[in-house]
Amino acid sequence: MKTYLAIDIGASSGRHIVSWLEGGKIETREVYRFPNGGSMVNGHLCWDIEGLEHHVVAGLKAAKEQGYTPAYIGIDTWGVDFVLLDKDGKRVGNAVHYRDDRTDGLDAELEQIMPFPFHFGLCGIAKQPFNTVYQMMAVLKEHPEYAEEVSDFLMMPEYLSYILTGKKAHEWTNCTTGALCNAENGTWSETIRAATGIPDKWFRTPMVKPGSVLGPLSPAVEAEVGCASTVILPATHDTGSAYMAVPAKDDGAAFLSSGTWSLLGTELPAPVTSQAALNAGFTNEGGYNGTTRFLKNIMGMWMLQCIHKEIDKAHSFAEMAEMAGRSTYPAYIDAADNRFLAPDSMLDEVKAALRDAGAPEPAGLADVLRAVTMGLAVCYDKSIKEMSDITGKRFTSINIVGGGSANVVLNQMTADMTGLPVYAGPTEGTALGNLAAQMIADGAFESLAAFRAALPGSFEIREYLPKK
Repeated sequence: MKTYLAIDIGASSGRHIVSWLEGGKIETREVYRFPNGGSMVNGHLCWDIEGLEHHVVAGLKAAKEQGYTPAYIGIDTWGVDFVLLDKDGKRVGNAVHYRDDRTDGLDAELEQIMPFPFHFGLCGIAKQPFNTVYQMMAVLKEHPEYAEEVSDFLMMPEYLSYILTGKKAHEWTNCTTGALCNAENGTWSETIRAATGIPDKWFRTPMVKPGSVLGPLSPAVEAEVGCASTVILPATHDTGSAYMAVPAKDDGAAFLSSGTWSLLGTELPAPVTSQAALNAGFTNEGGYNGTTRFLKNIMGMWMLQCIHKEIDKAHSFAEMAEMAGRSTYPAYIDAADNRFLAPDSMLDEVKAALRDAGAPEPAGLADVLRAVTMGLAVCYDKSIKEMSDITGKRFTSINIVGGGSANVVLNQMTADMTGLPVYAGPTEGTALGNLAAQMIADGAFESLAAFRAALPGSFEIREYLPKK
């Protein structure tokens, strides 16, 4: 039995999921899970990059111990973050977290040289403080010596794939997330590099399409994990993979990857870099088969994850959803507001936002949860209307994949608010999209359409209809 393995790493946890085909169905099994998150190192919020390297390999060993020897392996993570490398391929500095504040004010600094409307017209990426372009400016500002010491960089999933193989490549869909690429031709933009002062030599590694073979496990890794496998670069940005696992019935489906972030959008044949798209905060990221993921970043489950942690996990996420559903609190927050990006206390920030809006004081936790949940549903509705106006597409349904698709209260609120049917699932959408790229590259499926067609018969897809 040929097996495939997806290493899907999110902002709070990672998982190794083995998959195979059996009786026309896609079967999966989680063989390893590990925590992830940031901590302060030398004044910056950083990822535990050495811990991630360890867990990637440990999960492969766990798969072998459970009887699986995957023919192919793929890694996906969040976007925008990167690792710097010296001329010998060794890591330089720490892997700084996108929620770190080192980029504060750098968007205004860059606009003195390159006005943002011009920048957006080049790259098609919405302004976010964590964009790779601002992060690279920040690291050079703090460490000007890196201009000489650093010879290369890799985004997070490509770096972890490099750890497994010793081979380097940039994957196109992930590169497009950082506001450094030319939206029209998919290459690094020399104009943007020149405006920022980021050295040209950092961009020496070639860029490849999703589904490209990177290479076999290095001899050292193969000996450690006990099996030979080939590493493929899927759509290494987790949203790029998640969108591949949307079992859309027709072209009228809006896609929502619901996890730490809510990424709501659609697939288009080309980027949209109009003034209307810029004003509405939409972004154009690369998709499988050269498509464009036209979408909006919304805070998503991050707010609920923070609240869950603040209450010492006294209630499960399902219980929190039920509490939100029982509350009759009338107001809601703006789920696209960057004030919720990294507050000291999410509970306090939500209450402050409600006060700023003139809303009544929440009576308790349930009211806060409803304000967040309803805020997400309202933001989804607004974004779909904006997306329809900008693209000219008429949306007839919403397909939600990822962990957030298990929030039954939010799903029903979304259906009621938008007036559209909601199809929720699969919950492991990102890992499945990762596996899709592997299986298509291997010939197990002839196309992405064929893989998507197999999803409803393999996984539960729950339907939520608008209440009349």
